[in-house]
Amino acid sequence: MKPNLQTLRRQIDEIDRRLVRLLNERTRRALAIGQLKQASGDEIYAPDREEAVLQRVARLNSGPLTEESLRAIYREIMSSALALEKPLLIAYLGPPGTYSHLASVRKFGSSVRYQPLPGIADVFQEVAKGRADYGVVPIENSTEGAVTHTYDMFVDSDLKICAQIVLPIRHNLLANCPRDQIQKVYSIAQVFAQCRQWLQVNLPQAELIEVASTTRAAEIARNEPNAAALASSLAAEMYGLKILETDVQDSSANVTRFLVIGRRYPGPTGNDKTSLMFATQDRVGALHDSLAAFKRHRINLTKIESRPSKKKAWEYYFFVDFIGHCEDARVKKALAELARHTILIKILGSYPNVNG
Repeated sequence: MKPNLQTLRRQIDEIDRRLVRLLNERTRRALAIGQLKQASGDEIYAPDREEAVLQRVARLNSGPLTEESLRAIYREIMSSALALEKPLLIAYLGPPGTYSHLASVRKFGSSVRYQPLPGIADVFQEVAKGRADYGVVPIENSTEGAVTHTYDMFVDSDLKICAQIVLPIRHNLLANCPRDQIQKVYSIAQVFAQCRQWLQVNLPQAELIEVASTTRAAEIARNEPNAAALASSLAAEMYGLKILETDVQDSSANVTRFLVIGRRYPGPTGNDKTSLMFATQDRVGALHDSLAAFKRHRINLTKIESRPSKKKAWEYYFFVDFIGHCEDARVKKALAELARHTILIKILGSYPNVNG
């Protein structure tokens, strides 16, 4: 006989009872680990261990839950344990409801504390002074390019990159009126640029008004009749707006990469990325010789960016990302060779090469 509704519900109730007991048992052990870490002076948050747990859980999964759903569930389980081990404070480029805020919650979950700050330099400063445990800052967008201010901050900062967050950017049309009544749309210049075609086709009559942030746009749309905002789903939730349209960006490949900055970078996971900066000697072929060190040791460079040193005209710092951890044998050999062609090398961090 097929089980009836009441039987299925009783079975779920029993599973929930066991889940709650097991979750509390898991948390007690996580708290014990946290006490050992604090006693030895280690960081509470360990991105390498976090990724190892998520990968192991994914391997155990036989469905019907998707890997993405399972990762989200475990993110919150680990977030609640982190909050009990130590009241973590995460600084991010604000205001609340922005994509930086969304990326922060995606990485650290909803149980830790968050602090919005007005600028990238403020995020670096709060972490450097120990007033925040970690910071989240944007580094590049797939359509708009590099966030140069973040690169510049690493020149004089001793902070390290300990994780990355790759966040698909999904712009939404938010309002509390029907779409055909929208007369004004508020957002920031970058968002308007990324939604230009959709706006021309779907809201050609609307006035586009630039404001300081997407959350400011949502705040105005909440209070102004016949107004809408282009912003995140989190902004809709925060300001009580309806999502009239989702994914209104012109490119489905619109992705922003964020960095988690802290005082130490994690150990190797077997799938890592390293970011470093260097300055070359002033001679012909110096940059070519520097980059050739990576090719000789079969290390895949994934990004190179240059920034003016601001100390001498036409002098540059080069920032590179490559696959591997700075403790890997091949990477050590490449860096030793790189040192022969440069006047400065600074490892900014090695961290799990994942999109979480």
